[in-house]
Amino acid sequence: MGILRLVSRIMERQNFSSTTKRIKQTQASHNGNRNDADLTADTRLSHPAGVEEPSEEDRVEVGGGGEGSRSRIMDAGDQRYHALMMFTKVDKSRSLQDKFRVAMLSMVKHGHFFQGEVLVLHFVCDQTSRELGERMLEEFLLDATFKYEVLFHDVVALTQKLFPIVEAMQKHFSAGSGAYYSDAIFFLSVAMHHIMPESLTRIVQLDLDLKYKTNIRDLFQEFEQFPPGAVIGIAREMQPVYRHTFWQYRKENPQTRVGGPPPEGLPGFNSGVMLLDLGAMRASALYNRLLEPSHVAKLADQYRFRGHLGDQDFFTMIGMEHPELFHPLACGWNRQLCTWWRDHGYGDVFQMYYRCEGLVYIYHGNCNSPIPDD
Repeated sequence: MGILRLVSRIMERQNFSSTTKRIKQTQASHNGNRNDADLTADTRLSHPAGVEEPSEEDRVEVGGGGEGSRSRIMDAGDQRYHALMMFTKVDKSRSLQDKFRVAMLSMVKHGHFFQGEVLVLHFVCDQTSRELGERMLEEFLLDATFKYEVLFHDVVALTQKLFPIVEAMQKHFSAGSGAYYSDAIFFLSVAMHHIMPESLTRIVQLDLDLKYKTNIRDLFQEFEQFPPGAVIGIAREMQPVYRHTFWQYRKENPQTRVGGPPPEGLPGFNSGVMLLDLGAMRASALYNRLLEPSHVAKLADQYRFRGHLGDQDFFTMIGMEHPELFHPLACGWNRQLCTWWRDHGYGDVFQMYYRCEGLVYIYHGNCNSPIPDD
């Protein structure tokens, strides 16, 4: 079945966003920007006639799909589904290791892809976590019935590239009062279209504390539901987080929908599961204009916004002004389980936010919440 010979030379890559400050601090490391080495399996592993084959150290062995697929590089014509996870400081946290086990085993259990399709798993990590990840993935991917590729990417190199892009916005959406270098990783998804090579047009970004109840391939089909102008697919926040964050704006505008519960209100977003249409992000003049420091400052002042959840805060803020940039995922694609705000001042309205009707496709055990057993 799946034998992994993972990338031995860490490629430069990006980063993953977590849902709460606590998870972010635990998983923290760094991210990057545009002129990375090869950032996708497409450019690294495709070698048409006349192009030198990649060296042994750059090669990722394919697993899954039966004995015949063990030791061959992917066909150039294979369709790749890219998924990115943050994998830093995992070696220092048994809790993160346990969460990763749940996530990967459930993904493998329910994962099915057609012939000619490959799931490309990207992990942003430090050196020691990479070594641990290699060993863990040997076990977790053993029973995969689909083809996969695994790439590890160095967080330090990525942070060096990402920081100049997001430095100006960090003060509005980071804990503390400054733009700390290491906090840049929490804004990877915001600027990923600047970091990834243009050959990569779609990627899904996933937290580690997830449990999959359905085929991960089905999540990618949500890209086909994006309306014109949408660049990101994301589910709503299921706690009154932004009712709290927007308290001053709500006080000054008592009739506002901002921070209100669904379906009439605008509860904000949760970044545990995100679909990033990188091609659309590159093409959207509106989205790229909103990344400019002057526009970020203007909106933050307009909404009296001061957050600490990184990219999630940024997407929530611009979503209040420009909801057309987002394709709202059904709550079942990111069924958050955290109930912290229920016991911290919002018990009277909590269920209005927490309610999620319909099927659950992905459980999200944010703020260390237990995930139901099968």
